[in-house]
Amino acid sequence: MSLMPDSTSQRHWHLFCRVIDNFGDIGVCWRLARQLHQQHGQQVTLWVDDLSSFRALCPALDCSLAEQQQQGIVIRHWAEDFPLLSPQQTGDVVIEAFACELPESYIAAMQQRERTACWINLEYLSAEDWVPGFHLSQSPVHGLSKTFFFPGFVQGTGGLLCEPELALLPQQMAESAARQAFLSSFGLAPVLADCALQISLFAYENPALAGLLDALQAWPQTVHLLVPAGRVSAGLDDWLGETTRAGHTYQRGRLSISLLPFMSQPQYDQLLAMCDLNLVRGEESFVRAQMLGKPMLWHIYRQEEDAHLDKLEAFLGLYCDRNNLSDRVLAEHLVGAFRHWNQAPESALTAGAEAHEHWHGLLQQLPAWQTHAVAWQQQLQALGDLASNLVHYATDRV
Repeated sequence: MSLMPDSTSQRHWHLFCRVIDNFGDIGVCWRLARQLHQQHGQQVTLWVDDLSSFRALCPALDCSLAEQQQQGIVIRHWAEDFPLLSPQQTGDVVIEAFACELPESYIAAMQQRERTACWINLEYLSAEDWVPGFHLSQSPVHGLSKTFFFPGFVQGTGGLLCEPELALLPQQMAESAARQAFLSSFGLAPVLADCALQISLFAYENPALAGLLDALQAWPQTVHLLVPAGRVSAGLDDWLGETTRAGHTYQRGRLSISLLPFMSQPQYDQLLAMCDLNLVRGEESFVRAQMLGKPMLWHIYRQEEDAHLDKLEAFLGLYCDRNNLSDRVLAEHLVGAFRHWNQAPESALTAGAEAHEHWHGLLQQLPAWQTHAVAWQQQLQALGDLASNLVHYATDRV
């Protein structure tokens, strides 16, 4: 449902984003900026330090311009020589995405505002149990107050990014004509839409990939694996024994593997919506698959001292909790596959038969997994979406 504000609740939002790695940060910020503007009618300026990376998500972007407008959003280059702004030129709501640290001159201008801005540090997503206790916590900074806003999977967090129309996409992409048109737009044979299983693969480098591909090749039904351009491509080339190219399909028995170019966010949403299973990575694609109500397997971004594994276990604790998933056979296969897909390289190379068992167990359980995915989606939707929750919070404070 649209929550378009009247003139008294419309605010000017400034989002600050540093592109750290893999487009995840800018992907989240670009989606958030568009939803704030399109669904909530807010004025939005998005400050981005790396316009060339941003251009991959927004091809119309002109990297030579310090300021421009795209899809109703003002885009400004966050350069080292940050422009001096007057207090009136700063945002009513300022979002510091993922602790990117605002420029000192911008903070100085905020300090001089007649009316204090709502300063929000938008945090990374985590299912760890300490998150609700820190959501909306305040920190005094430079005579101002910064709010820490945590996305999340449970009550007491900020929810997840999701536009209202997203829930309609799986039904639209279930139509054979829609799937065929989607594949044709990338130069792929429309007949591939008739494969029994459609699976997308978006992952980091992963030594467990060969085991997955072996299991898919051995599956008794036809399988179509769609692989957007990314870091997993080298492992795919190794397994196939040839260099793959976007727009081409490679056949191995009943397994068809199609390579796709780097995709826009709406295109990627369509891909996730049409597939029976999505292997996703990082944060942004991880959230989209869940909010589409689709079975998904998460490749979490590796961190020093294996800190990412704690985050994975925290998520599995919620996703496979008995209150959410009563099917213990499915839960066992899910936990095993998630852990195998994310384990250390030396462990993944020796997992062999156990990994094969989890892959086949999961594929056999896909109907039950789909039912669970929809129930999980509905549970997440009950939290409210992240953009709406941010607007409600900020409106009360500006």
